[in-house]
Amino acid sequence: MLPISWTLRMRLGRPLPLLPSIALAFALLPTTTMSQATNRPRARELGMDIGVFPTGSLNTITDVEGVRVGQVTVWEGEDVRTGVTAILPHPGDIFHEKVPGAVIVGNGFGKLLGVTQVRELGEIETPILLTCTLCVWKAADFMVEWLLEREGMEGVGSINPVVGETNDGGLSDIRSRPIHPEHVRQALESATSGPVEEGTVGAGTGTQAFGWKGGIGTSSRVLPEALGGYTVGVLVQSNYGGILTMGGAPVGRELGQYAFQRIVEGGATASVDAPGITSSTRESPAPPEDDGSGIPDAHGGSIMMVVATDAPLDSRNLERLARRALMGLARTGSSGGNGSGDYVLAFSSAESVRRAPTRDARQILDLPNDAMAGLFQATIEATEEAIYNSLLKATTVSGRGGRTAEALPIPETTEILRKYGVIKE
Repeated sequence: MLPISWTLRMRLGRPLPLLPSIALAFALLPTTTMSQATNRPRARELGMDIGVFPTGSLNTITDVEGVRVGQVTVWEGEDVRTGVTAILPHPGDIFHEKVPGAVIVGNGFGKLLGVTQVRELGEIETPILLTCTLCVWKAADFMVEWLLEREGMEGVGSINPVVGETNDGGLSDIRSRPIHPEHVRQALESATSGPVEEGTVGAGTGTQAFGWKGGIGTSSRVLPEALGGYTVGVLVQSNYGGILTMGGAPVGRELGQYAFQRIVEGGATASVDAPGITSSTRESPAPPEDDGSGIPDAHGGSIMMVVATDAPLDSRNLERLARRALMGLARTGSSGGNGSGDYVLAFSSAESVRRAPTRDARQILDLPNDAMAGLFQATIEATEEAIYNSLLKATTVSGRGGRTAEALPIPETTEILRKYGVIKE
């Protein structure tokens, strides 16, 4: 029997108990979708070995000590496919123990809330929420309400909520703005340091990438002791396009689905908006449908990338770290299209660099510039693998208007990866 979702809980009007985050993530998904998600492999289960550094024990962002993730999937009727993903930097009072943070913008076509204060002060004072484009302000408001109710917040008169998004309007009725207070609260309150569900879950429920179903993905890297022994974890919400490349293999081209394909194959004429992007896709991305040529749109969309580390870094070096996530993104075949919002949020969970309210001088640890090289490499590797996991774990989803986003085909993808030597026979 499937667990009862928050949405169902409210409709029944009964005070049902709160559910664990993993159960809630799949609460509204059909049984077939749940089964598909279980059977689909992560990149390493497929045989891919990305980079040179080992992963953490879970190969998720929660391998970074103290980091927790909570997710709520909102799946209603035929038209709502969305959700909330919450990332908590540490288990304490984040507002009164702020973490150093940074933001990098690869392409700024997006609605990342709280960015100016993070840049100005170099710190993050709330959990990080990911959701759908038109739900950003609602999610921020609901999180602020939740924070103000907490012990120790009685005299607080200013909060800078950090909320990111991608546009899932191709599969979900985004104009209904279906995120409600209970969704945000449950994502925050159910966050755990354990395994993180990927693919069609939370803020990735209705997203699409490279013309296939995208979603939530995560990965981690642990540096050898000679490089400090630090951990880097990355979580992504993939909803972007380009020419899918996996471990160097041209998967998108081999599968016959990639950006600019209509132009390259002579099936369309360039327009002001550029190939694969129309005014409608920029405001509400179209699903992976074709224009009569049989070629889905694999170009537009956005991606949110969250980078966490236990290395004691200040905001300046966190900004440098965040830039390396864009390098991991580029390895997957993204060119950061005009209509894409490509953002990276980075923070350090190290207790030694947290910022308590005080006007006195502070003594903190600060990793020097010369010790950053390993962290840079770890971030690139974890970002690349997190994106592959978001695609590989995502399931086929039908939603608004009967539109369907197909999951990346595993057998065909595996064959291509073998062909190009990315995985062994």
